[in-house]
Amino acid sequence: MTERVEDTVVRPAAAAGRPAGAPSAPGPVPPTGPGGVPGGVPAAPAKGRAPRRARLRLTRIDPWSVMKTSFLLSIAFAVVTVVSVAMVWQVLGAAGVWDSINSTIQEGIGGEDVASFRIEDYVGTSRVLGFTMLVAAIDVVLITAAATLIAFLYNMSAALLGGVEITLAEDN
Repeated sequence: MTERVEDTVVRPAAAAGRPAGAPSAPGPVPPTGPGGVPGGVPAAPAKGRAPRRARLRLTRIDPWSVMKTSFLLSIAFAVVTVVSVAMVWQVLGAAGVWDSINSTIQEGIGGEDVASFRIEDYVGTSRVLGFTMLVAAIDVVLITAAATLIAFLYNMSAALLGGVEITLAEDN
């Protein structure tokens, strides 16, 4: 991911009372830590000062990283799908839905041919989970390919139009 800073952020002068850009006083410079503050303690933003803002433009997305990320997310989605279907099927079995469907069909149609009818032979757990795994595998391939294609399309459109502009602001 590449970004370009559109506006530069001007930081206040390190010494109070010295205008920004003024030369520093001669002599030894005290060691500074993170944030440019002596002693290594970052400075808290002054009350009343507006938060700093940076305008960035997202001009390119790396298709390889999009492919890796979308592949992992689609694998997670496939696992969640298979587990969810298995849980729903087990709950339906435990609630007696399949037995209720079998008895309803046997009572409604009647006859000797229907006496051996079982709905689980047609929509049993193994068939449903097998179908769910097949659909999940196809989804992994399609989601990964679609996300990678979208990254390529974004890069082409950003080359023509300049990309998406984002403004970041500092918290107070």
